[in-house]
Amino acid sequence: MSRSVALFKKRDIAAAYKAVTDAGGEVARIEIDRDGRIVIVIGKPTEHGGARPAELDAWMAKHAR
Repeated sequence: MSRSVALFKKRDIAAAYKAVTDAGGEVARIEIDRDGRIVIVIGKPTEHGGARPAELDAWMAKHAR
């Protein structure tokens, strides 16, 4: 199986990260979609990098079987 063409490069992520930090922002996390779209979530990083525990508990309770 052949490798596909890269949809983004490391320098693309580095440039986006630098732009946020140079503007005084703080990067909570960086997401990269399968189509190569880079999303930077701005804010304080959470301990586990995802939803806050209360939100996660509420979601789990709603979707529990």
